[in-house]
Formats: sequence, C-alpha cells, structure tokens
Amino acid sequence: MFSSKIFNLGSAFKQHFEIVPAFSDALKEEVYRVRHQVYCEDLKFEPTRPDRRETDEHDANSLHLLMRSIKTGEFIGCTRIVLSRPEDPYYQLPFEKTCATALDRSIIDPSKLPRQDIAEVSRLAVIAAFRRRKGEANSAVGISGGDFGTPDQPRFPFIPIGLYLATTELARLNGIDTVFVLTEKRLASHFSKLGFDLQYIGSPIEHNGERIPSMMSVSATINNMRVNLLPLYHTIAADIERNLPKHCALGR
Repeated sequence: MFSSKIFNLGSAFKQHFEIVPAFSDALKEEVYRVRHQVYCEDLKFEPTRPDRRETDEHDANSLHLLMRSIKTGEFIGCTRIVLSRPEDPYYQLPFEKTCATALDRSIIDPSKLPRQDIAEVSRLAVIAAFRRRKGEANSAVGISGGDFGTPDQPRFPFIPIGLYLATTELARLNGIDTVFVLTEKRLASHFSKLGFDLQYIGSPIEHNGERIPSMMSVSATINNMRVNLLPLYHTIAADIERNLPKHCALGR
C-alpha cells in the first residue's frame, strides 16, 4: 500500500489537520453547524433547520469531536460517541432502534451488555470540499482504493481514518471498550483491511443508503494496531490530550 519508512502518517497528519474534542458550548455549535451543512444542506438526509444546527435527542449524552484544517483554520469534519444513560435503563442507542430487526443476536445482543461499557459512533460528517470525489456525492464520508496512492507516490485518507482513530482514543479515555457503528459496507471493509477490529453483527438495512451494523473492540484495535498507523494514532491522542479543557470530566 505504502511504505511507512518514507511516509510517516503522524507527521503528515499534523501538517494538515488537528483533532479538537468539542466539550464547550461554542465548539458543540461548530459540530452542529458542520452536520447541518453536510446532512441537511448538501446530502439532504435531514430537513434544513432555521438555525442551521443539526441536532437530535442523543447529543446531550454524546462526546463530540471536530477536525480542523491547519491551512484554513476551519472545522471540516466531526463525529460523536453516543453514550448510554445510566439514569435511564430503557434508553437505547440509536442503532438499537434502527437495526432492531436486522441484528444477529447470536453474535452479540447489545441489550445484555453492561450499558456503561458500550457506545455508538455516529454522525460522521465531512464538508463537501474535503470529501467530494466521483461517486461520493451522496456519502457523508468515504474511502476508495485510490486514496492510498502508490509506493512511489503514497497517499492516505487522513480525514475519515483520523476521525475514527479519534473516537477510538476518546472512547478509551472514557472507559468504553465496545463501540457500535452503522456504516457503508465498502467503508467498513476498508477499515477492516487497515486493522480496525470491525465485525459485522447483522444484515444490511436501508438508512440513507445501504448500511450494515458493526461493532469494534477499542482495546483490540489499539493493541493490534498496525505499525504504520501507530504514529497517526499517537499524534491524534496528543491532539485530544492537548485540547481537552483543564479539569474536564468526561462522559462518566
């Protein structure tokens, strides 16, 4: 795919991007603005809102992340980790409702897991200028084989993989070891090839296109991470540590 000896992913990432945990109200507003731009105005998955903020009932119990362009200073992408609600034993993560009839509960039954140990990654969004490629007009984010370039001219899909590595680290910091995601099968396949511990747990469903429910072990992904990804992971982890507010209480 490419040689990590000549292409250090961590160094390359920090030249172009920065991960910013969105714990303040002001940064959460940036998250909702990016989501509205992508999901409402661009892809039209959701209705436009007069205040140009795309929000839902799960945001209050979510950890939010932003990606910033070093060159322009603008926020270009976001995602979130939806946590359980310890005070509400009947609360379901979004995918548990959406995939109620599609889950293969012989593989895993989320309802039987300790609720404080699980979460869902969702609302991954990247603004059009940073994701628009042929065949991706209707996708909030994507990866293709061409994103990795050649051994002589290596490239890397920093934005989607950077956002997923950021959620992996933030989940680890928050004591979450099992995360669920509803994603395109092609995207899930690329992540699996990169060494993410992703497992399909049900049948595809129609949800703004075909999506498949999957789960990932945070500890297994980190412990078995490929050598070439480690510099990128450490760079992103350093971004999160540096940008977390002082005395910040995470989601627990």
